[in-house]
Amino acid sequence: MPERSNPLRGGKSRRQQLPEEVASYVRELIMTGQARPGEFLRMEPIAEALGVSNTPVREGLLALRSEGFVQLVPRRGFVVAQVSRQDVHDMFWTQAQFAGELAARAARRITQQELAGLAAIDEAFTEAFEAGDQDRITSLGHDFHRAINLAADSRRLTLLFGSVVNHLPNRFYASLEGRVATTGHDHTELLKALRDHDPERARSIAEKHILGGAEGVIKMIEERALWAVPDEAP
Repeated sequence: MPERSNPLRGGKSRRQQLPEEVASYVRELIMTGQARPGEFLRMEPIAEALGVSNTPVREGLLALRSEGFVQLVPRRGFVVAQVSRQDVHDMFWTQAQFAGELAARAARRITQQELAGLAAIDEAFTEAFEAGDQDRITSLGHDFHRAINLAADSRRLTLLFGSVVNHLPNRFYASLEGRVATTGHDHTELLKALRDHDPERARSIAEKHILGGAEGVIKMIEERALWAVPDEAP
């Protein structure tokens, strides 16, 4: 995960990042069950937790309203919106489509130097898994996919992909039972497809890799009883 910089240092660019930081923080509270459907979100505790003023907190919550994570109740404030199994599945499905296309494009044009970089990340990921270092596992997972996106050389598609990824917090993936081992296997298989310059195999592996995360997240949400209303799994 990107290192959080000191909010007191910023100029204009840092001020622009504060609402995004707030949105990321609250989004994870919602998706991990620390903020539940129907619960009102008080701005002061959020501002205190992040060391910011109420202004970026409000801007971040407004951004989450546009994503459907919160609702604004007149004269009362922001309340956590309902989340369904279909919502979670749809977020992962959309992410999988972008990831698959980027992997396919990378397979067509990836260089030996880029392959060597991916192999090094994959090796470090295995070492982090064996050491049980969850923070490093998460960071290296991001690095692996970022390297593929760069190899795809599709800036606009990568930006769109990033906006979709932001709807789902990533830090807790490493703690899902069995997910880390599966991720490591998927990375290795994806690396083989890229080495073979096989776009369709790379696409298939990338899509299944992302959709596999949906199963783990849905299971976690069911265990924590976070569904606002009964819903059938897709």
